[in-house]
Amino acid sequence: MSHPSFDQSFRAALEYLKAAGQLHRVERPVDTRFEIGAVLALRDRGPAQLFSNVMGHTMPVVGNIMNSRERVAALLGVEKADLQQMVLKALASPISPVMVENAPLHEVVHKDLFDLAHLLPVPTWFEHESGAYITAGVIVAKDPETGRRNVSIARLRLDGGGRIMVGIAKNHHLNLLAEKARGLGRKLPIAVAIGNHPAVLLGSQMYLGLGDDEYDVVGGMLGEPLQLTRCLTVPLEIPAGAEIVLEGEIDAGDLIEEGSVSEFHGFYVSYGPGTGGRITCVTHRSDAVYQAILPGYASEHCLLGAIAIEAVCCQALKRVIPAVRRVLVTDGGMGRLHAIIVMHRPRLGEGKRAIILAMGQINLLKHVIVVEDDIDPEDPAQVEWSLAARFRGDEDLVVLPGMKADRCDPVHENLTITKIGMVACTRPGDGERGTLSEFCRPPEDVMRKVRAHIEDY
Repeated sequence: MSHPSFDQSFRAALEYLKAAGQLHRVERPVDTRFEIGAVLALRDRGPAQLFSNVMGHTMPVVGNIMNSRERVAALLGVEKADLQQMVLKALASPISPVMVENAPLHEVVHKDLFDLAHLLPVPTWFEHESGAYITAGVIVAKDPETGRRNVSIARLRLDGGGRIMVGIAKNHHLNLLAEKARGLGRKLPIAVAIGNHPAVLLGSQMYLGLGDDEYDVVGGMLGEPLQLTRCLTVPLEIPAGAEIVLEGEIDAGDLIEEGSVSEFHGFYVSYGPGTGGRITCVTHRSDAVYQAILPGYASEHCLLGAIAIEAVCCQALKRVIPAVRRVLVTDGGMGRLHAIIVMHRPRLGEGKRAIILAMGQINLLKHVIVVEDDIDPEDPAQVEWSLAARFRGDEDLVVLPGMKADRCDPVHENLTITKIGMVACTRPGDGERGTLSEFCRPPEDVMRKVRAHIEDY
């Protein structure tokens, strides 16, 4: 075992943002109850926000770290245009983690009776939610039978002392593991890492198969093994570069009513009871920084899911349709519900096939547009132009009523929804001389020459 370099730490990301002038320090006193959330909401797309003077706490809070594609790409060491390709490469070529010792996250240890609300500056976000929520906690658990690891994020409400309530959908892997443990007469050990390298946060959002290790994908994004260290009281491994770790267990038989809670679309929802648990050990750096992600319809919250969803979807589509070049999950679609598929000269019927496959791969998707690779999917004007110029409503519209919906969809009825796809691509013969689809441009040799010297004009 070796001592970690900690280049994979959360504070390495903070140092990068500081050097780039993208970390704004809030000096005035702020309240964890609503005020931090209000600042993050009003500065949703701006610099990351570091609250150095949190009332009742010595630990600072930081948020809005990964609130744009440019920022995410920079923090992961790639150009924005190469972000999806980097994630696809990580999915195809994962790298297993390695173990290290003497991580700074063990500098301070709390094992006696404690109140999480006093130890950590956990914000209360919205008016009608029932308590303070940890929103950037990467939860690590293992299958109680196979020992295979699962890494994910779920909201954790503080319920007094070390008690927590975890909001998990029934089909999420963490819930399946908790139910399996309950069937064996056990509770499920968990560790929650707060303050993580951006690759760890993004990797935790990947839609992998049950039993696939998200840490391996994190290693693929880093280009080297993710450094892990062992927890003190539970048989789990957490990123060595984290700031704070909570160790404890959840009990699938301990159901706690949650009440109204925010969701990615910006509305309140009521999902019924969540899963109860208890944190029995907290460790952290001596100068730890608490990371928070503004929940609801907020850029960082939506974007983390979008980048993961689109990469997993693109990987699945490319396996069966080589013409697929990229998938973009849009901001307006809340980072979950709308996608644009970019294809290179799709054959007749391939666009519709891609739509149906995407909806089958990602249950959340309900509006999907297919464009060709001369369109920038991140430019809404170009996408709309493609619809206006290439979409034929009588032939290119896919309407699928009564499809299975995710419980998160804001307009589902009895967990069903109508899903819609639109193919905005050229047809054989389109673009040939004398057709309406022939695009007007100067001769290509002139365009090429001018493009190469455009700065001289």
